[in-house]
Amino acid sequence: MPIPSETITRRQAIAGLGAGISLLALPGCARQALSAGAAPPVTLSPEEMLDQFAYSLLDNEPERATALGVDIGQHANLRSRLEDQSPEGQRDYAASLRHRLEEARLYPRDGLDASTRTSFEVVESAYANALEGLAMPYGDVAVGGWRNTPYVVIQNVGGYIDIPRFLDSDHPIRETADAEAYVDRLEQVPAYLDGELQRIRSAREMGLVPPDFLLDKAIPQMDASLADARSGGAMVESLVHRTSESDISGDWSRRALPIISGPVADALERQLAELRTQRAAADGDPGMWSQPMGPEWYEWALRASTTTSMTPDEIHEMGLTQLEEIHGRMDPILRDLGYTSGTVGDRMNQLSTDKRFQFAEGDAGRAEIMVFIRDRVDWIKAQMPRAFRTLVPGNLEIRRLPPAEEPGAPTAYGGAGSKDGTIPGKMWINLHTTDLHRKYDVPTLVHHETIPGHVWQGEYANKLPLIRSILAFNAYSEGWALYAEQLADELGAYADHPAWQLGYLQDQAFRACRLVVDTGLHHKRWGREQAIRFFTERNGNKRAQVESEVDRYCSWPGQACGYKVGHSEITRQRSRAQGALGADYDLRAFNDAVVLGGNVPLDVLAKNVDRYIAAASA
Repeated sequence: MPIPSETITRRQAIAGLGAGISLLALPGCARQALSAGAAPPVTLSPEEMLDQFAYSLLDNEPERATALGVDIGQHANLRSRLEDQSPEGQRDYAASLRHRLEEARLYPRDGLDASTRTSFEVVESAYANALEGLAMPYGDVAVGGWRNTPYVVIQNVGGYIDIPRFLDSDHPIRETADAEAYVDRLEQVPAYLDGELQRIRSAREMGLVPPDFLLDKAIPQMDASLADARSGGAMVESLVHRTSESDISGDWSRRALPIISGPVADALERQLAELRTQRAAADGDPGMWSQPMGPEWYEWALRASTTTSMTPDEIHEMGLTQLEEIHGRMDPILRDLGYTSGTVGDRMNQLSTDKRFQFAEGDAGRAEIMVFIRDRVDWIKAQMPRAFRTLVPGNLEIRRLPPAEEPGAPTAYGGAGSKDGTIPGKMWINLHTTDLHRKYDVPTLVHHETIPGHVWQGEYANKLPLIRSILAFNAYSEGWALYAEQLADELGAYADHPAWQLGYLQDQAFRACRLVVDTGLHHKRWGREQAIRFFTERNGNKRAQVESEVDRYCSWPGQACGYKVGHSEITRQRSRAQGALGADYDLRAFNDAVVLGGNVPLDVLAKNVDRYIAAASA
């Protein structure tokens, strides 16, 4: 269905991201200087300018300030606010980014050290990419993040999911002011949800409707959220429980319950009605190719995800090639285990039915998985001095995903905690059914999400200037997490367990499949069932696992391509360093160079490795 003629075109939108469009957002003196062809006078040090970028961004996304633990002192007001999700709020955010991008471009680089220069390069890259996404006529754009989606509310996106989890896990309640800020945020939830509602209605009016199978997951999830809100539920319980634990006096239930059971529930009901309207108009086409301006949206999403200019066809072929190579490594291990007949996918399917590698059903199995995860965390944490010269604490906790979220969620995800370490990093594990997991695939999942993966890398990022703790690039983040799986293998994580080695290789092959499937869905017009079968038949993945995975690729187009593209670049850079340095190469020094350089686009990663090679050669 075509977009109405009055909708801004992609070419017009992107053209507006040059210097001219930013003039209107600049202060008067800077605007005059820029018009005259000169940079405005520098009045802030590089550190002050980078901090200004950070707090300007956090002013638009105050939840991030709370998650990082920097909503304190003169910025304490951020703890009581939520992001403005309305169309007007998103336009204001874009205007702020344009202003800051121009400031970053104009700031003189002469005399800056390499780390500070990198920080300015990161701001430019993240903001320019986000502005290109925000110029699209629909969707939600992660500024320096990974969750770009055309669908503002769907099975794994939206305030109905994000807000309860955020308030429970990231909003601290240590004193009365924290509890008051919690209530302040509750009062803003209806406006937050109604802002989302305006955007998804507008998108539907221009022809963007999510596929029916995504709506069939989102609607019952929101039904459950609505029922929970009508009774007060999780958000009231979290406030009451934690104020009680901290001995904070007050009738917090009396104050919170009317907000949640009334205005919040009413706003959820309005969103639910809109999702049902969308369901009546939905079809089963899973890919962006079928949506208005979808191919252009996907082209941008791939650039955002990979920080490269790779085309969908190039990414598709890369996935097929890497899949064959990884399966070649899996074949002899399967043969040694007695699985000799059929394709690698057939034999991995057979392995998945082996009772030796299954967890018990129900709560007993859930408890078993949690113990298993903690054991692997303890083991890998002890190995870190062998892989890094510079160490971080690895402060984390393992938590189950909220059960209401699990049906539409991936198997797990994780990340670092607050900048000051008071909020630990987390690995969220999906325990909707224990059949999602096998004893041979959980170890790799742990190393990906925790140590030396997302939690570990995030702690290094938290040591950098605040703006660098905020801004992240999917190809680096997920590429590093896959590299973390490889490091765990090289450190001996799977040495005594051939099946665990297979689990690691199957996970690597799984990420190669993602390149094929994501581009298949959004560019080559694959159907949902075709995508599911590719995983189950070619790679032997469990159907219960890949159904949610495929649905995730439909709601987060392009995101799944960052993993293997990023991992391939990190390993390519490592091979380059080994070749250049020979006997002077040190794995620990290389890993330090990659992780201490922070979360960067892949071209900036290459510059960081250049500096490591030059220093080691001196």
